Amino acid sequence: MIAPARQNARRRAYLNAEIVAPAQGLAGRGGILIEDGWILDVGPKVTKDSFGSSAQVTDCRGLTLIPGLIDMRVFTGEPGAEYRETLASASEAAAAGGVTTMIVMPNTRPVIDDAAIVDFILRRARDTASVRVAPMAAITKGLNGELITEIGLLKEAGAVAITDGARAVANANVFRRALTYARDFDLPVVQHVEEPTLASGVMNAGEAASRLGLSGNPAMAEVIMLERDLRLVEMTGARYHAAQISSGQAVEVMRAAKARGLPVTCGVSIHHLVLNENDIGAYRTFFKLSPPLRAEEDRRALVEAVSDGAIDVIVSGHDPHSADTKRLPFAEAAYGAIGLETMLSAALGLHHNDGVPMARLVETMSSKPAEILRLETGRLAPGAPADFTLLDRHLSWTVEKEGLRSRAKNSPFERRTLEGRAVETVVAGESVFAYARG
Repeated sequence: MIAPARQNARRRAYLNAEIVAPAQGLAGRGGILIEDGWILDVGPKVTKDSFGSSAQVTDCRGLTLIPGLIDMRVFTGEPGAEYRETLASASEAAAAGGVTTMIVMPNTRPVIDDAAIVDFILRRARDTASVRVAPMAAITKGLNGELITEIGLLKEAGAVAITDGARAVANANVFRRALTYARDFDLPVVQHVEEPTLASGVMNAGEAASRLGLSGNPAMAEVIMLERDLRLVEMTGARYHAAQISSGQAVEVMRAAKARGLPVTCGVSIHHLVLNENDIGAYRTFFKLSPPLRAEEDRRALVEAVSDGAIDVIVSGHDPHSADTKRLPFAEAAYGAIGLETMLSAALGLHHNDGVPMARLVETMSSKPAEILRLETGRLAPGAPADFTLLDRHLSWTVEKEGLRSRAKNSPFERRTLEGRAVETVVAGESVFAYARG
């Protein structure tokens, strides 16, 4: 994983913040002391009297300090489709959303299926990105689902996991072999859980689809692929992560797999936690996602699963598209929505409105992704990288496309007012974003 080239060698202290870092058992008033890109000390004992006068002090009264967020599902256009998004523009959106590490998907041109392309991504990120960037490499060459990539070489080059991104590996034998090789290299396999021949519709199958006259994508397409994959995990013992689940049925499948002791985890996009199929309204293509937005009862089941730990990770599912591919009839429009800049704010809505504990939200977007991908970030502890986010939980702001830093503007939250946002993002000890309040 690449760290931004710029580092701040000055000693700095952030004091009087409300610290939320559940992996380190931190909850309450305290501060953090950093130097040369690393954390020297953190917690209630960090006060103005606990260090020398050489440190630059920031008073964080009224703010919450959390580990920098790790977004496990970010699509960009670089290389090959930079008009959609570059690593630089995506990193600006990430910093504005409190995200300090982006995990980028291999769905680029060329595909990230070779060690040389992994190296290109890391070097390009080092030169242009303001946050950390780590790539997932492809499971199969060209994402064609047939020929497995050189998994060991990809890991050696810096890939943190393997996935075919927005595509499922449908061939069971190919996926079994990929799981076996990934197990030997201790690399997680990340799957898009939709059986492709069944998931042929453009929105959730049900009454809403019938009313709009659109083809339906049943939740069973997700469940069938997930159950198949879990049987293959039983055969191989590989570490497996379902990238995004979207239905209550899939939640129950994951609960059962975890109860059996399988080495499995799963994620959910913030869009599926706060939106449902009815938000599509009058064929609004910014709400066309893969997997699709489900019924309200599915959304509630997902929120409950986040609260109780059945779902491990929240992702943005950031997938930028131009107006040419989004402002089309719903059935013809591209799948996907941007989310880097709004993930944290929308997640805070789950805390305000649905009662999801703040500590649990922080865990799903920082320490748990770091644990799954074996990253050194995502924690607030002495000796850890100084990556953290300061947020104002009650600062209201309206999402306007002119203010979004992503090159693409396909946000389902456009013109929506959100409560809470990042006000400063620090990566490797350097402030990479500061929100001008007032």
